[in-house]
Amino acid sequence: MTTTPARYFTGLALAVAACSSAHADPTQNKDLVKAALTELFIQHDASAVERYWGESYTQHNPLFPNGRDVLVSFAQNFPAGFTYEMGMVSADGDLVMVHGRYSGTGPKPSIVVDIFRVKDGKIVEHWDVAQDEVPASQTASGNPMFTPGE
Repeated sequence: MTTTPARYFTGLALAVAACSSAHADPTQNKDLVKAALTELFIQHDASAVERYWGESYTQHNPLFPNGRDVLVSFAQNFPAGFTYEMGMVSADGDLVMVHGRYSGTGPKPSIVVDIFRVKDGKIVEHWDVAQDEVPASQTASGNPMFTPGE
């Protein structure tokens, strides 16, 4: 059986459509994560967890269990002086990376890159890399570790 050009291009079009629907728009994912973090960590709205996080939520931070209940509990009991600032945000397919500053959870602010996986319009997975902030005047380059805003 030979493949006609029309049959080939129809198959190719179907394959491209299947791939693009399997991966949500990176811009939409980026906007979703920004809204989720703003509402939860800046506005301290615990109800954001239900709106933005999937019922099945996989956590890769070794300090927290799977599930979104820990987020609700944290949001309902933010430490005094807790603040979050969002910096650069980047998205690639279903992954969104956010560079941020968390203050009020320890003696020094933490600079964190949070990585989220989005599926069907919900955050379903999280990884992070964190380090204590060092003032720019104490870095070898003289550059700050974090710049707020995007």
